[in-house]
Amino acid sequence: MKTSSPALKYLLEKDVQVSKHFVVAVSNLKFFKSLRIHSRFLEISCDGIAWFASWIAFIWLLSSKSLYQMQVNMLFGLILDVVVVAVLKALVRRRRPVASKDMLTIGPDKFSFPSGHASRAFFVLLFFAKLYPLHIVFLLPVTAWAVSVAISRLILQRHYILDICAGAVIGLLEALVIGLLWVSEETAFSIVGFVTEETVDSME
Repeated sequence: MKTSSPALKYLLEKDVQVSKHFVVAVSNLKFFKSLRIHSRFLEISCDGIAWFASWIAFIWLLSSKSLYQMQVNMLFGLILDVVVVAVLKALVRRRRPVASKDMLTIGPDKFSFPSGHASRAFFVLLFFAKLYPLHIVFLLPVTAWAVSVAISRLILQRHYILDICAGAVIGLLEALVIGLLWVSEETAFSIVGFVTEETVDSME
């Protein structure tokens, strides 16, 4: 990422420094050591391809009419997230930290800003906190997962702090957009029926 703005250049340099200091500072803390052990799992658990594949399978295999509206709105949110993050990465083109150069990356994903994992995690969190509220018993693990995913991106040195903060904000904004464009139950039935080529009776 090249910039002629002294202020922006200073901000990015400070972001790199603070991110490095954070990783060094927490490297010996018990909680973060434990989190690092599970960082690879957290990375996979919020992977875009994994979410799309599992969510479509969830809709197809479960086939529960009471869940169609939630499932369709979540799917649209995941699509929105991929598009927004891919466009921003292609425009900003900020390189990932040096430590992540060994990653197998394709296309916009080789860029660092914003964090797609953070945006996806916080979109999912707000979706189940506000748009389709889960009971507190289930919401607490989702919250812990979303925060852990974001922190793990720093620990694995996949992103800088600014990338993750921006990703979290984007995820929250995406949830807001999906809330404003919320697909009705009848429309969700029609979409699922079209995709599965089955007739879904919205009156049942």
